[in-house]
Amino acid sequence: MRIEIDGNEIECDVQYGKRKKLLIQIDSIGLITVKAPKNTSEEIIKNAIINNWKQIKERLDEIIKLKEKPMVKSYGGQGKFMYLGKEYFLHELIGTSELSEDELKTKLKKFYILSCKKIIDQRIKIYQEQLKVKPKVIEIVESKNHWGSCNSNKKITFNYRLAMAPVEVIDYVVVHELCHILHMNHDRSFWRRVGSILPDYKERQKYLERYGYDMTL
Repeated sequence: MRIEIDGNEIECDVQYGKRKKLLIQIDSIGLITVKAPKNTSEEIIKNAIINNWKQIKERLDEIIKLKEKPMVKSYGGQGKFMYLGKEYFLHELIGTSELSEDELKTKLKKFYILSCKKIIDQRIKIYQEQLKVKPKVIEIVESKNHWGSCNSNKKITFNYRLAMAPVEVIDYVVVHELCHILHMNHDRSFWRRVGSILPDYKERQKYLERYGYDMTL
């Protein structure tokens, strides 16, 4: 469900179930989940979001600040960086001889972008066949707020930092975005489709929630 408040477009994952009260939750990456009793109208859910917007906005702002907080990385001999879920010394990933720190950062970023493109190309072929969908455009991008995105034109983007995550976590983001070709919202049908391919998708989500802030240059 999408709601516009004060010029901000808010996307919420609405989950209906056997409960008496409506509950709004915000996870560590900023995903808003509304747990509502069965047959709750969209108007009631929208009003609940609007009435609690001040607290929701404060929490979202906190998450953005955490994401923007610089992570100090060492580009010296003992500096380590994540690749496919494991830590490596910088010289194990790229050539480091006679390069300045800025040059090392540029070279390492290029390494991740190229690696992410190669991995995504491999993994997306597997899951687009299972889901019977095919994106029109696939791009590797830099983003502070999203691991992936899919628009109504079937253009899918992936954050190059995904190359730092284990393959099973990359698979989750791939399946997540491919399922958006079928369901643009995070409704029950969307999550059922994701779960039909990856029954343990919640565990894969938790990896990004726990380690996502450290997956940086």
